[in-house]
Amino acid sequence: MMKTFLAAALMLAGAAFAAPASALPLVPPGAVPDLVVAVAGGCGQGFHRGPNGGCLRNYANPGAHPCPRGYHVGPGGRCRGNGR
Repeated sequence: MMKTFLAAALMLAGAAFAAPASALPLVPPGAVPDLVVAVAGGCGQGFHRGPNGGCLRNYANPGAHPCPRGYHVGPGGRCRGNGR
């Protein structure tokens, strides 16, 4: 019991003096870090990943949809409000 307690105390003491890991290094204020690259899922700006992994445009052509904005095609092919 005493050996287990001593081993745990030594491990905690060693962890306190270990060098801290840094996932993101500090950057001076006002500097622009070059660590982040916005890629929108690998498709680029204005596109997103579709259900099969391909790239699709972020906007839709309103003329290509049978229902107005805020509605969707429901059972029987009728337009129904979203959330209903």
